[in-house]
Amino acid sequence: MFVQCESDKVMRYFDDFSLMKKKVGLNLTKIIKKRLDQLKAARTFSVFLSTGLGKPHRLRENLDGYYGVNLSANVRLVIKPEAKSLDPSELVQCDTVIMKGVEDYHGKKQEWIIP
Repeated sequence: MFVQCESDKVMRYFDDFSLMKKKVGLNLTKIIKKRLDQLKAARTFSVFLSTGLGKPHRLRENLDGYYGVNLSANVRLVIKPEAKSLDPSELVQCDTVIMKGVEDYHGKKQEWIIP
């Protein structure tokens, strides 16, 4: 699957893992890279969802249309499948996701670690 970034700022971190390591630390960088590799290895978004890796889940409210992929207990990668809708028949054909960033959603706060 193809992975794109929603903004140049996000792309800067995902193109340079040494820069990401300075921002979020070595352990979280390793987990992010692992999830990114898993996304790229899946043929379509539907295939990625079926693996259950990172417990992908639909988001609501201000992130409606996005999915969260767990990186740790309170940190998630926020991605959006590039599809006409989130209908399963569309996701079977979706071969591109757009990364919004990495978010800490612990408690009631929503703090972007990589916006």
